[in-house]
Amino acid sequence: MKAMILAAGIGSRLDPLTSGLPKPMVPIANRPVMEHILNLLSDQGVDEVMINLYYLQNSIEEYFGDGSSLGMKLTYSREKELMGTAGGLRRVGSFFDDTFVVIGGDDLTSMPISKVVEHHRQNGALATIAMSEVDDPSNFGIVVTDDGGRIERFQEKPKPEEAFSNLANTGIYVFEPEILNYIPENEFYDFGRQVFPDLLKRGAPFYGLALKNYWCDVGTLRQYRDANYDVLEGRCPVNGCADISEEAEVADGAVISGPVVLGPGAVVEAGAFIGPNTVIGAGCRVASGAMVSASVLWENCNIEAGVRLDGCVLGRSCIVGREAVINPMAILGDDCLVSPGKNVETESRVAAGTVVN
Repeated sequence: MKAMILAAGIGSRLDPLTSGLPKPMVPIANRPVMEHILNLLSDQGVDEVMINLYYLQNSIEEYFGDGSSLGMKLTYSREKELMGTAGGLRRVGSFFDDTFVVIGGDDLTSMPISKVVEHHRQNGALATIAMSEVDDPSNFGIVVTDDGGRIERFQEKPKPEEAFSNLANTGIYVFEPEILNYIPENEFYDFGRQVFPDLLKRGAPFYGLALKNYWCDVGTLRQYRDANYDVLEGRCPVNGCADISEEAEVADGAVISGPVVLGPGAVVEAGAFIGPNTVIGAGCRVASGAMVSASVLWENCNIEAGVRLDGCVLGRSCIVGREAVINPMAILGDDCLVSPGKNVETESRVAAGTVVN
C-alpha cells in the first residue's frame, strides 16, 4: 500500500524549535516525529511513501534517504511554493493507483491505519477520516457523522458550548485515487477548507471512523513537550526508543529516576540527578550537582554544575551555565547560552543563538 506524508509546512507555532529544523524532524524521545510515523505505516503494511517538502527540505531527505533502512521506498516532492494539503497531493497524483493513506508529518499516533482502510473499503468510500475524541473541541476541526458513520458536517474550532461533537479530524485520511478529480491542478488547495466541503455538497461517499488509540497533533510547544511525556509514560507506544542507550555514560553516584531516555554519547556525571519524564539527547553532558526533571534536551547540550531544569525544552547545542535555573515551559532554540546563575522564567521563548545574561 502507498501513503503520503504531508511534510511541507513551516511549523511556525513550534518556533524557536523550528527555526533550524522542519517540524517533521523535531525529536520525540530522541527520534524525529516523522520516523515514528514511518514506523507505524510500515507496521500497518505501507511500503511506498511520497513525502512533500518545502521548508528546510534537505534535512528530511538527508536523514531518511530512500527509506531502505526502514524497509520502505520513499519518494520526495520538492515544492517551490506551498501548495496546501490537497494541492501538494494533486501535484504528485500519478503516484497513486489504488486506495492510499495521507497523514501529517507532525502527527504522533498509535492508530491502526489498516483498520481505517478496512472501514473505508467496507463502506465503498471515496474518502475516510480517522477521528479522535478530544476534551476541548475549540482547538480542532470537529466532525459530525450519522449513525452509519457517514460525515454530515464539520465545525472549525467551535466554542465548547457550541460544539456538535467532540470528534476531531486527526488529519489521517484514506482516499481512492478518484479524490484527485476534486482537486484542481497547479493551485493552492486545502482538504479541510475546500475539498471536504465539496464532497459534502456533492453527496460523495465520505465517512469517518472514531478510534480510541493515542493521537496528538504536535503543533504547539506545550503539545510537543507533553508528547514526549506520553511516549515515556507508555501512552503512545513507539518503536526504537531505548530507555538508556548502550553508548550513554552514567557515572556511579548519578541518580536516574525514570522514565528517562538517554541518547548515545550522553554523559551524566556523579552527583547529577535526572528525574522522571526527561529526554537527554545524544552527546549531552549533565554535570555533577545538576538536577534535570520533566525536560527535553536535544543533542549536544551542556548542563553545568548546580543547574536546575524543570519542565523545559532546550534545542541543539545549548549551554547552561553553573547554578542557572530554567523553569517550566521555557523553550530555548538551538545554540543558546544561559549565563551562570541566570533564572529563565516560566513560558519564556528564547530565539536560537541568544545569550541569556
